[in-house]
Amino acid sequence: MKALDHSAFNLPEDRGAKSAAQLIATDEKHFAEIAGTLEQSITELTERLDAVRRLPGGGGPRALERDQEVHRLTSRLRTLRRFGLDLCLGRIVKDDGETLYIGRLGLTADDGRRLLHDWRSPVSEPFFGATHGSPTGLASRRRFRWTQGRITDYWDEVFTADGLEGNAALDDQSAFIASLGSNRSPRMRDVLGTIQSDQDAIIRAGSRGALIVDGGPGTGKTVVALHRAAYLLYSDPRLGHHRGGVLFVGPHQPYLDYVGDVLPSLGEEGVQTCTLRDLVPQGTRARPETDPEVARLKSALNVVKVIDSAVRFYEEAPTETMGLRTPWAEVWLTPDDWALAFDAPPPGTPHNESQEYILDEIASILADKHPADDNGDRPTPRQVRKSLRQTAELASAVNRGWPWLEAEDLISDLFTVPAYLRRCAPWLTREEIRLLQRGEQIWTLEDLPLLDVARQRLGDPQAAKRKMRQDAAIAAEAERRGAVADALLQAQDDFEGAVAMLMGKDLQDALVDEAARPTMTPDALAGPFAHIVVDEAQELSDAEWQMLLLRNPSRSFTIVGDRAQARHGFTESWPDRLKRVGLDRIGLASLSINYRTPEEVMAQAEPVIRAVLPDANVPTSIRSSGLPVRYGTPVELSDVLDTWLADHAEGIACVIGDPTFRPTPRVRSLTPALAKGLEFDLVVIVDPEKFGDGTEGAVDRYVSMTRATQQLVILSD
Repeated sequence: MKALDHSAFNLPEDRGAKSAAQLIATDEKHFAEIAGTLEQSITELTERLDAVRRLPGGGGPRALERDQEVHRLTSRLRTLRRFGLDLCLGRIVKDDGETLYIGRLGLTADDGRRLLHDWRSPVSEPFFGATHGSPTGLASRRRFRWTQGRITDYWDEVFTADGLEGNAALDDQSAFIASLGSNRSPRMRDVLGTIQSDQDAIIRAGSRGALIVDGGPGTGKTVVALHRAAYLLYSDPRLGHHRGGVLFVGPHQPYLDYVGDVLPSLGEEGVQTCTLRDLVPQGTRARPETDPEVARLKSALNVVKVIDSAVRFYEEAPTETMGLRTPWAEVWLTPDDWALAFDAPPPGTPHNESQEYILDEIASILADKHPADDNGDRPTPRQVRKSLRQTAELASAVNRGWPWLEAEDLISDLFTVPAYLRRCAPWLTREEIRLLQRGEQIWTLEDLPLLDVARQRLGDPQAAKRKMRQDAAIAAEAERRGAVADALLQAQDDFEGAVAMLMGKDLQDALVDEAARPTMTPDALAGPFAHIVVDEAQELSDAEWQMLLLRNPSRSFTIVGDRAQARHGFTESWPDRLKRVGLDRIGLASLSINYRTPEEVMAQAEPVIRAVLPDANVPTSIRSSGLPVRYGTPVELSDVLDTWLADHAEGIACVIGDPTFRPTPRVRSLTPALAKGLEFDLVVIVDPEKFGDGTEGAVDRYVSMTRATQQLVILSD
C-alpha cells in the first residue's frame, strides 16, 4: 500500500461546509500516519508469513503452533488489505482534550503511539455507549462514512460546550439515522460504526451463564448477536479457540449467506457458523414432518433420556462363565467379572469407544487370576491383552454384550419396533407410539435432534475402530523398538551412559512416534464450544435445545429472539422456557427501539400480532419513510415491481407468498419462514390470508410485513 498521496475526504458539494480545514486538518494528519503505518505493517506481516510458511511442517505441537500462527497472520493481513484507511470508524475527544481514533483493529506506530484503538477495547467503549444523558467523559464524537476507501460524510455529536468550539460540524441527522435510509443489498451492510448505546451495552455484557436478548423486528438483534460473538472472543480469554471457541447458530441458510461478511469485517474469522440442519449429516436431506401431531410429539421428546435408554438396552454383560486359555494358564471369567468389566468405561464415554476399556479391564482381571510362577511373577495385563487379541470367542462375547451401533439404525429401530420405543419412552401412550411408527426410513427435521444425540452418545463407530487399529499398531511398534533396545543392551553391556538409558520405559515409549499416527478429521461442529450464540431462538423445540446443550457444557449462551415471531406460539416467559430445557444463570436484556421498519409499516403490523399475542414486545419505530402501506390485487405484482425497479437503480426487493414468482438479481422470492431475519427495501406480500389461521398465520404475516425498510405492498384477492 502506498503512503497517503491524496485527501482521505471526498465530500460532495452539498456538504462543502464540512470540508473546512479547521474541521478536518487533524484527521488528515492522522490518516497520513495511519497510511504509512499500514503500508509498513502489511510489508512486515507478509515477510513474517512467508518466513513461518517456510518452517518445517512435521507433526506434534510445533506443527500446530505453526499452523495457528499462519492462520493469525493471514487473518490480520487479509483485514488490513481489505479495508485500508477505512479501518477507522471515527474518533472521540475526551473532556480533557485527548483525541482517540477507534478502528476495527488496533494499530500502533513505530514510536508506540496508538493510531487506532480496537473497537472491542475498554477505551473504545464511550465511542458506542456515550449519550447526552451519560457522556462518559466525552466532549465530542465523530463517526465517518466511507465509500470506496474515502470519507463521503461524517457526523459530529457534542456533549459539552468545549466540544463545540471549532471541532464539530453539526447536522440534523446522526450517522445512524442517516444510514437507515440507505439501500439494502444481498449482504448485511457494515454497521459497526453506528452501533447504538443500548446495543453496545448488550454486546459488552459478560459471558457467564445465558444472556437472553429479546427484541422485536428492526431492533438490531442480529447486529448485536454478531458483534457480541466478535467482542467475546477478543475480551474473554476463557472463550478462545484453544478453549472451544464460539459457535453462531442461525435459522436458515439464506440468513447465513446474508450475514456472512459481518464477522470477517470485524477482523474475526474464527467463529463457526451453521444452522441446526448442519449439525447432523442427515440434515441436508431431511424433510419437514407432514403430520403436525407427529412433529409435536418428536419435538417434545426428552431426547437425551430416550437415546440413553435406547443405547443402554445394548449394554448388557454376559451372564455365563467363560473359560479362556492363555500361554500361562487357563483362566475363567465369571458373571461378576463380566459385570465389573462392563462397568469400566468412564462416565460420558461414547458407547462405540468403550470396548477398549472393557477389554483392558478383562485383561487386568485375568492377569490377577493367573497363578504366580516360581519367581512370584504373573503376566502383566498388557501381556494378557496381547495374548487374547486373536481370541474369537472373547471378541464375540464382548460384541454381543456391547455391539458397535450406528445412529441411523438406532433411531430407525425406535420408530419401527413399538416395544422398543415403549421401553425407551414409557411415558408415551399406545396411541402416541402408534403415531410415531413408520414404514420407510425418510428422515424429517424432527428426527435430527434424535440422530444428533445418538451420534454424540454412540460416537463414530468407524473412528473408534480406526483408533483401535492405530493403538494396536503403536503397541506393536513399541514392542518392536523395545526388542531393538534389548538387543542394543545385550550387545553393548559395557556402556553405562546413553545406551543404559534405553532400559528406562519412558525413553522406550518416547521412541514411538505418536505424530506418525494417522490423524482423524474431527467434526468441526461437534464441540464442545465455550460459547454459543443462537439467533431466532424462539423457534427452537425442546429436542433442538438438547443438540446445543450437548455442545456447551459450560452453559454459556447468547440467546437472541422475539416471542412474537415464534410460529408455533411462545406463551412462557424467556426465563421459564430456558429453565425448562436445562439452563440456569439466566439474564435478560430487552431491545425496544425499531431502527429498521418505518412507522407507517409498524402501524399496520402491530395489530396483526397483538391479536394473537397481546403482550408482544412490539418495538417503537424512530423513522418514517413517508410511504404509506399500499394495497392491491395479485394481478398488479408485475406492475408494482416494474415501477419500483424503474424508479430505483439500487436496492433489493422481495416477493413473499407467491411460490410461482421467479426471482431476479434484484428481486428475491421467499416464504415467510425463509424471510425471517432478512430485510429489503421493498416487500410485496401476496395473498397473506393464505398463510393460515391462528398463531402461525399471524406470525408469518407479521414477520413478512416487518421485513420492509422503505415500502410495503400487500396484494390480496
